Amino acid sequence: MRPPAASAKIAVLGAGSWGTTFAKVLADAAAAEGEPTQIVLWARRAEIAQEITHQHTNTTYLAETRLPDSVSATDDLAEAVTGAGVVVLALPAQQLRGYLPEIRQSLVPGVVVVSLIKGLERGTNLRMSEVIAAELGLPDEQIAVVSGPNLAMEIAREEPTASVVACKDEATAEQIAALCSARYFRPYTNTDVAGVEIAGIVKNVIALAVGMCDGQQLGDNSKASVITRGLAETTRLAVALGGKLETFAGLAGLGDVVATCASPLSRNRSAGRLLGQGLTPEQTAEQLTQTAEGMKSASAVLELAHRHGVEMPISEAVVAVLTGRLAVEKIATLLLARQLKAELTGDET
Repeated sequence: MRPPAASAKIAVLGAGSWGTTFAKVLADAAAAEGEPTQIVLWARRAEIAQEITHQHTNTTYLAETRLPDSVSATDDLAEAVTGAGVVVLALPAQQLRGYLPEIRQSLVPGVVVVSLIKGLERGTNLRMSEVIAAELGLPDEQIAVVSGPNLAMEIAREEPTASVVACKDEATAEQIAALCSARYFRPYTNTDVAGVEIAGIVKNVIALAVGMCDGQQLGDNSKASVITRGLAETTRLAVALGGKLETFAGLAGLGDVVATCASPLSRNRSAGRLLGQGLTPEQTAEQLTQTAEGMKSASAVLELAHRHGVEMPISEAVVAVLTGRLAVEKIATLLLARQLKAELTGDET
C-alpha cells in the first residue's frame, strides 16, 4: 500500500532508538509487500546519519542491529521531509514545536503526519497531536498517533509486538497501520486519539513511580498496586478530556503501562529507580542516554489534572519528588494516598 499523496518516500524525524526502530519496521513492512518505498531518517548529528546510510547501523541507540538497505539518513531536515507522503515524528516532546515551522515549509499536499511522541507540552499542557495541528495547520484526518507497549530494542530484535495507530479518521488510521504492518509488528486501529495519547503520556509518570519503588527496594505488591491505581488515575484524566474508557483495557492503556513499568529497558522506570536510590533529577538525567519523557511531562500532567478537577495522587507524589518538595524515601506513604472509597464506583476505574 502506498503512503498518502502517492509518494514512495516516508520521512522519520528523530534517529533515537524508537525513531530508528520504527524506520526499520516501515522498511520491513514495505519489503514484505514488494513496495519500493524509500525510508529517510533525520538525525540531528551528522555522524549518526552517515553511519545509518553507509553502515546500516545506529550503534549509539540500537547496538549492532542491522537496518534494511532501503533506510538512509540525513542531518538536513528539509531534505528528509521534501517529497515525503508520510512524515513520522520521533522528537523530544518539549522540543517538537521548535522544529515544526521548518518542517511545515517542506510538506507536500495531503501529507499525513504521524506522532510517536509520548509527552505533554509544558506551558500549554497540549498533547502532541494538538501541537502538530496548531503549528502545521493540518486537519484531523492528516494527523495520526502510534502508541502501545513498544520497547524499541525488543522490536528492533524483531520480537513480536502489537501497537495502536490512532486517528480521528478511521481510513487514515487503517492506511498508516498498513504501512507499518510487519511480520513482527502488528498494528491495530483506534479513533480515540485523546485517550491513546493520554495513556502514553501518563504511563511514563506511573513508570517513574514504579521505578522509585524499585529504588527503595519495595516489593512486587507495592509495584502492582501503583501500576493498577496509576492506570485508574490515567483513565480518570483521559475520560475527563473526552477519551474512551475502553481504550484503557487495550494495548495503548494496560499494554503500555505493563511494558513500561515492568521492563528494565524502560527509560522512565530506570529513571525512577535512580531517583529512588537518592539521585537528584539532574544527576538522573546525566545517567540516561535518552530523555525520560515522564520527568519532563509530569508537571504538565498534574496541571492538566488540576484544571479538570481530576485526582491523581500518584502523579502528585512523583511531581513532589521531582520538584524537591518531597524526599524520595517518604514517597511510599503518598503513592496510594486517597480518601477511603470503593475500588469501582461505576463512573471510573
